[in-house]
Amino acid sequence: MNSSSSGFNVSTPSYRDSYSTVVAKNVIVLILGFIINYINGSLIHTFRKHQIFYVNPRYILFIHLVVNDMIQLTTTISLFVLSYIFYRINVSLCCLIITFSVFTTLNTPLNVAFMAVECYIAICLPLRHAELCTIKRTYILIGSIWAMSAVSTLPDVFILLATEPVELFYSTIFCQKDILFRHPIHLKNREVSYAVYLVVVWLTLLYTYIKIILAAKTAKVSKSADGETNKARNTILLHGFQLLLCMLTYVAHLIRKALVYSFPEHYIQGIFASYIIVQILPRLVSPIVYGLRDNTFRQHLKKYLLCTMRPSIKPWTSPKIMLLY
Repeated sequence: MNSSSSGFNVSTPSYRDSYSTVVAKNVIVLILGFIINYINGSLIHTFRKHQIFYVNPRYILFIHLVVNDMIQLTTTISLFVLSYIFYRINVSLCCLIITFSVFTTLNTPLNVAFMAVECYIAICLPLRHAELCTIKRTYILIGSIWAMSAVSTLPDVFILLATEPVELFYSTIFCQKDILFRHPIHLKNREVSYAVYLVVVWLTLLYTYIKIILAAKTAKVSKSADGETNKARNTILLHGFQLLLCMLTYVAHLIRKALVYSFPEHYIQGIFASYIIVQILPRLVSPIVYGLRDNTFRQHLKKYLLCTMRPSIKPWTSPKIMLLY
């Protein structure tokens, strides 16, 4: 395709899908989005209905991850469908959608990293968990997640406003991040910020997971929690898989460039596959790792997922620190 508007000339590979391929891709994306958002919506409803979740920092971080993922899926899928229906959309609308999409995409690995830290404190420093992981600090942490994503995302918007003419925002383009944020400064900002995120997040994850594994081995040696040790290890493996998928966010633009140069004849198929893997698949893993595998959450989630909610008069006991194993 060749997108040009108000001097905004950007050349991209001119490949088009057949009608049947377009329908198939959109159906796949919409079905996956509906399933994930339905599960996530049920998780949010479960969280809202039971006060036991309000006082546990882990569940608060988890539900923020769920809400963030729903926003991310809605924006990216909307952009995906709009690109096939209208092909070119208003630049202002494109900028708004991409900004929300980038914000929420960057939030996910940060949120998971902080959940790993909270899990590390609960396992390795249980006596200080209540002191370090308070509800107030949890909400401050959520605010810091958005602030850190803003440091990486908002400069691109400011650079766009400063370097492009006002007429651009009234024109239409094919809405893609690399097309909209095309200035060399954008590329440099992205490379630096993504590199910092990559290093900081992975160092955090490696440290916390190594400490958790060592604690699990100690528990096994003392024969105090053999079953919980196996569950913890399985959870850690799932965490690692999800975070590996999330980390692809930071190298997605490099993957797309490699696909263009290595497989130009399969460029469109490669872009679609990378979209599913980078943007959608991690959001499918989240509710499985943190919601469906947690005994407390699963107990209450079943009746909402299957639409079999029944009134209950059983009183809740005092909340305890629970590990998402």
